[in-house]
Amino acid sequence: MTDVLIVGAGPTGLVLACDLARRGIAVRIVDKAPGHPRSSRSKGPDPRSLEVLEDLGVVEAVLAAGSPPLPMRKYRDGVPVADADPYAGSSPAPDAPYDRGRLIAQWRLEEILRGRLAGYGVAVETGTEAVGLTDGATSVSVTFADGTGADARYVVGCDGAHSRVRKLLGVPFDGETDEEQVMVCGDVEITPGVLDRGLWHQWFDEDGAVMLCPVPGTRAGWWFQAAPERDADGRPLAPSLDGFGRLFARHTRLPAGHLTEATLLSTYRVTVRMAGRYRVGRVFLAGDAAHVHAIAGGLGMNTGIQDAHNLGWKLAQVLRGRADAGLLDTYEEERLPVAARTLDLTSERLRATLEAIREPGGGLETAVTRPATGLGSGYRWSSLARPGGDGAVRSGDRAPDAPCTVASTGAPTRLFHVLAGPHLTVLGFGAGTERVLRETSTAHGTAVRARRVYGAGDPWPGAAAAGPDALHDREGLARAAYGIGGDTVVVIRPDNHVGLIADADDHDAVRRYLRVLDGVREPDPMGGADMVDGARKG
Repeated sequence: MTDVLIVGAGPTGLVLACDLARRGIAVRIVDKAPGHPRSSRSKGPDPRSLEVLEDLGVVEAVLAAGSPPLPMRKYRDGVPVADADPYAGSSPAPDAPYDRGRLIAQWRLEEILRGRLAGYGVAVETGTEAVGLTDGATSVSVTFADGTGADARYVVGCDGAHSRVRKLLGVPFDGETDEEQVMVCGDVEITPGVLDRGLWHQWFDEDGAVMLCPVPGTRAGWWFQAAPERDADGRPLAPSLDGFGRLFARHTRLPAGHLTEATLLSTYRVTVRMAGRYRVGRVFLAGDAAHVHAIAGGLGMNTGIQDAHNLGWKLAQVLRGRADAGLLDTYEEERLPVAARTLDLTSERLRATLEAIREPGGGLETAVTRPATGLGSGYRWSSLARPGGDGAVRSGDRAPDAPCTVASTGAPTRLFHVLAGPHLTVLGFGAGTERVLRETSTAHGTAVRARRVYGAGDPWPGAAAAGPDALHDREGLARAAYGIGGDTVVVIRPDNHVGLIADADDHDAVRRYLRVLDGVREPDPMGGADMVDGARKG
């Protein structure tokens, strides 16, 4: 029996599979598609998702395969009227190494994640469609379309907006689809040299629009988005190569023949929906299976990636008997409010963008805002959050990065390098934290990485006495990032969110908190009610 069966092998499912596999969890990932689709609809990870991908060990490959977000050139009646670079003047900060996302075709990102997953001995099983769910005493039985089946202790539906898993569970997907706000999309090829590939071109006219963004890693590939052609009754026409050529010629004033190929054609309708529940017993929903929202800000794939990063470590801790099954309830508790906020944000940004493009020079930069980076997301409301800390960073917040050095060698490093991997982290700022760090290492072993952080004002014992694992915060940037004054202990969750900020002498608070996230219990305790006709009761 597998531990976790993931249904759907897009970015959400792949991130979850990688996270579970690196934690030693037996995972299967299936997808109904007969092969790996060459989808490039998503334009890439945002800054927070880049941090997740760094934690998984793939960010360098993603950065190499992609490109930075491009300046935008806006046209009216075929004439350039304005350029805009939403990231002009922006740069990485000590606490946030990624100040902007990365343009990369979704299929290329999925290739990178599949490669990482293969390193753990796991491959996506294509052509495998889940059509039924039933429950035994301690597991879920999944039936596939070919009549075969599989048992798993937990199932996660990452199978998109039309999720079969969600429908089998009977979970409502409330919201609305605006049939009037329609866009046709596809991947196209344009004669090299006709358009500058260093720009995202946006033609906004009174009778429609065309947007063309170069696909990184291709010689002539572009993302094509446009207001659709309509028939005599005003109904949108289905996308086609000829139709794309006519739209291209109408708005760019260039010959239609320069658009030479169109693939992955689709019609996008603005849809805002959210699942009423993210967990039904032993079955979970993540990504578009749990929420879909307006395209503005590019948050769809990113919200799913961050769903997976939240859920993976919790499943692993429960399956390994290191946490109570109640920890799994915090997935919905934390992620559902984030999705609700994202739905509101993207809907508001879409309205602002549609208003902006009415005037010459307005464009998609209107959707690029601080909340769209994902760096401000956190879970201060969570039952896993604790009081404490009077600085800008509180329990539940994203854990900041900071440059520092390895105390024993002076080699440069970063807090993110310490946090990366399938473990909790305890940072001790000040000499008063040494006792709790020793106790933590003794009680939890390698499951918790305990690190003493020497500050510029701390008595320096010398490199040898500091020990091989200690860090030196020479410039005080780590203390500043966490808003720390005196001797303080910071517990950081495996998904790189702050769990606890406590005074160094509050040993009991640290012990109690770590027992919640990494205590020894019976492996995989049974939870939830029975399933009937493919969906759990209650």
